[in-house]
Amino acid sequence: MKTICVLFCGCVSAFATDFRIENSTVLTSSGAYHWSQSRPAVIPGKVIVTTQEIEKRGSHGYRDIYLTETADGAKTWSTPKRIDALNRRRFEDGIERVMGDICPQWHAATKKLLVTGKCFGFLANANDNKAKDDRSQERVAYAVYDPQADVWAGMKIMQMPEKDHAGNPIIEPNAGCNQRHDLPNGDVLLPVRYRADPKSRVYTTIVARCTFDGETLTYREHGSEHTISIPRGLYEPSVCALKGRYFLTMRGEQNGHVARSKDGINYEPTIEWKFDDGQPLLSANAQQHWITHGDKLYLTYSRKGANNDHVFRSRAPIFIAEVDPEHLHVLRATEQVLMPETGLDLTGGFAPVDVNENETWVISSEMAFPEIRKDENNRVLLAKILWNKP
Repeated sequence: MKTICVLFCGCVSAFATDFRIENSTVLTSSGAYHWSQSRPAVIPGKVIVTTQEIEKRGSHGYRDIYLTETADGAKTWSTPKRIDALNRRRFEDGIERVMGDICPQWHAATKKLLVTGKCFGFLANANDNKAKDDRSQERVAYAVYDPQADVWAGMKIMQMPEKDHAGNPIIEPNAGCNQRHDLPNGDVLLPVRYRADPKSRVYTTIVARCTFDGETLTYREHGSEHTISIPRGLYEPSVCALKGRYFLTMRGEQNGHVARSKDGINYEPTIEWKFDDGQPLLSANAQQHWITHGDKLYLTYSRKGANNDHVFRSRAPIFIAEVDPEHLHVLRATEQVLMPETGLDLTGGFAPVDVNENETWVISSEMAFPEIRKDENNRVLLAKILWNKP
């Protein structure tokens, strides 16, 4: 490894690294909505980004879903195109529904883009004519795109068991804001969170093994069930595989948690994320996602304690650091900024994708504008990780 210098916001930082980072802007919003929950995927010949309009006020005012793409390595991006099959609309029961927190990923076995997430439901409010988010409508939602036919299928709901292994009800299951792993045979390891107690909003995380035939995503089984007593439990899980083992990271209110598995569905007891010096990572109330490259495991995350108390939930900058897969801790000396902070939330919805053996891209949206900046447009951002070696 060699030492190089990277320029971030006018500050030069020197570090030893296996890669360099290039930052750029994909989209800038205009008009009444911001772009949100922006995530990338690779399909033959191009990289696509799905992104969703969101009302500037409030956190769950999700509207229609759009797609932009690049075929020249992010030099240019297409004008965002609405995915009509996924439009927010009112159903016969009077509830408006739309897919949200979506995570697109190419499914190699069927040559389809399988997009997983959750169903948002909105109840009309007669007082102000503004629909109210109804969390009882949450379900594991998915959609499919066939690039050969250039056809999107509309939102579908994956059926889940009524009860978990402990005999608790599976309430409001949700596969949004996650990272799945597809097995060589085409089976899908889909992380899911749900409520196990109708009296509290404490979440349990599982990894479900599912089958996908190109049209229908079907639950087959799940393994261990993970939660903690800290408010809201463990949720927004992400899974990856490296050298025959599987790794699961989960959002928590005070810190993220991590677990390891030999089969992809049954995981060891979870532990809090820490640095290798024993100090807690403090990736509080935010997502984390995995990157693997060669024989190394990396975590992307935000955390407290980075001179970022002014940022909503300290959700910027986005960091990247190497993880020790044996001890399940973050190597502090490898931590570096992947996306610099500008006072806005960057980990409310973000994701990585391997574009090829030389590049991994991370996409995020600027969110949670403070009152003084409430009328600004927002950006969809790209951080390219350019590996020094395959």
